[in-house]
Amino acid sequence: FFLTEKLAEAQRRFTTLRTELQSTLDAQKEASGASTLQRRRKPVFHLSHEERVQHRNIRDLKLAFSELYLSLILLQNYQNLNFTGFRKILKKHDKNLETARGAEWRVAEVEVAPFYTCKKINQLISETEEVVTNELEDGDRQKAMKRLRVPPLGAAQPVPAWTTFRVGLFCGLFIALNVTVILSGVAFIDGPNVWPLVRIYRGGFLLIEFLFLLGINTYGWRQAGVNHVLIFELNPRSNLSHQHLFEIAGFLGVLWCLSLLACIYGKFTYIPMQVNPLILYGFMLLFLINPTKTLYYKSRFWLLKLLFRVFTAPFHKVGFADFWLADQLNSLVVILMDLEYMICFYSFEVQWEDNAGLLANTDNQICYSYSYGVRAVVQCIPAWLRFIQCLRRYRDNKRAFHLVNAGKYSTTFFVVTFAALYSTHKGIGH
Repeated sequence: FFLTEKLAEAQRRFTTLRTELQSTLDAQKEASGASTLQRRRKPVFHLSHEERVQHRNIRDLKLAFSELYLSLILLQNYQNLNFTGFRKILKKHDKNLETARGAEWRVAEVEVAPFYTCKKINQLISETEEVVTNELEDGDRQKAMKRLRVPPLGAAQPVPAWTTFRVGLFCGLFIALNVTVILSGVAFIDGPNVWPLVRIYRGGFLLIEFLFLLGINTYGWRQAGVNHVLIFELNPRSNLSHQHLFEIAGFLGVLWCLSLLACIYGKFTYIPMQVNPLILYGFMLLFLINPTKTLYYKSRFWLLKLLFRVFTAPFHKVGFADFWLADQLNSLVVILMDLEYMICFYSFEVQWEDNAGLLANTDNQICYSYSYGVRAVVQCIPAWLRFIQCLRRYRDNKRAFHLVNAGKYSTTFFVVTFAALYSTHKGIGH
């Protein structure tokens, strides 16, 4: 039923797109004939509003046909994987039980099933290739297939040589700068009040470490045959490989080291130490939300969309990528707490008149206490996200396991609450 429903949906989309394409091409021919006489009278050619709209429609139709082709390829893979699964399972059944009944059942039931005998998917794929080649790419099949072709799911995509070069460059600089940071810290940082500097920079380092480890995970999944592209519903044509993740982590790691070195050597410059973390984290934020279609735009947009889904979990169905990211946030709760500390520090404790503001002595320690309850709330946010995700999944499929899982995450609320109460009242004798 799934294949039949998706196939019918693909057929409807193909018919609709072909009709829209024909209408757009007809309108374009009529408009080009009418505008030719006007252009002959003008020394400078300017596209009219109607022509710009038509060009935009052609671009949108190319994208729509590309997405349709991707869905057809996924349906074709679904069809092939189902038959391959039946064949391998029944072959193992016959081998273990020393019988031929599995092969007989496959011939009698599987090879005549609609999901195997249906050739409509191949027909739609061929028709889509023909329409895009003849109507959108002026008969250039190579150009059309370059737009449509989908790399094998789970296969490693070729990485440009410059990306590999940048990975080595950034990782080498990061290691060298880390050694420099350690030696400089030992030589120039003294005094007991080093914790503001550590807490402000710790979160950034943990985030960079997370990206490195995610790159290692991606490489491991690829080597072990785990199709993470399909599992996370990534775009097969455009997704980050482990080298891209190493490149981003290495680049941010270099910036982190340079920012920390600028703090350590702040007394030799005219730039206040307090400014350096703001520049670093401001750049990281701009890198993430950069609206231009550069610097891995599709991957950044996918992450932002996924974060939005995680923080609005009760209002829509929860997918694998949603609770995977929420679980990662539970492991990275220290980053959230350091972010809260940094905002509080720059709001209430920072001493702008002191060039060594991140190392200056201060008696105001409200930012690291639980007195106002903000730290406790921030510490509970990741567990709360998983808690409401579990409740939503129980609402969707009524499986009691999700309630048990929600109860597991709810214990975090009690742990954090009592830890905050203890921290607040431990100085009072009872």
